[in-house]
Amino acid sequence: MTRKLAALFVIACFFLGAGCAAVIIGAGVGAGTYTYLKGDLKRAYNAKFDKTLDVCLSIISDLNQPVLEKTTDGEQTTIRTERKDGSPQTIIVSISSLNWTEVAVRSGVFGYWKREVSEQFHEFIAERLKR
Repeated sequence: MTRKLAALFVIACFFLGAGCAAVIIGAGVGAGTYTYLKGDLKRAYNAKFDKTLDVCLSIISDLNQPVLEKTTDGEQTTIRTERKDGSPQTIIVSISSLNWTEVAVRSGVFGYWKREVSEQFHEFIAERLKR
C-alpha cells in the first residue's frame, strides 16, 4: 500500500511540474520522495500540519537561526530565517490533507541554492517526526 501511495505521489508531482524544469528524485519509499523545483526541495510527510510546523520551528531554534518573518494564511505557513553563514533560508509548511503535510525548503540565494543544506533540514524533520 505504501509503495502504491508513493508511486501515486511521484506521478502527481510529475504532472504538476509538467512544463517546468522539475527534477523528481526518488530516494526510496522508506527515505521519502523529494521534488526539486527552482531551488525548492519539497517533501510530503505523513504528519499533521501543527506537529510538522512545531518540528520545523524547533529545528530552527536548535540551530540558533533567527526567525526573520513568519506568515500564515491558515493552510500554509512561511518562515524566513538566516543561517549562521548569513545565507537566507525559507521553509514553507503546507496542509496537503488531514494527516499529510508538505514542506518546501529553500536554502541560499538565487542562482546559488544550497541543495545539500535543504536535504539536511528535511532529514532533521523526518527524524524528529519519527519520535
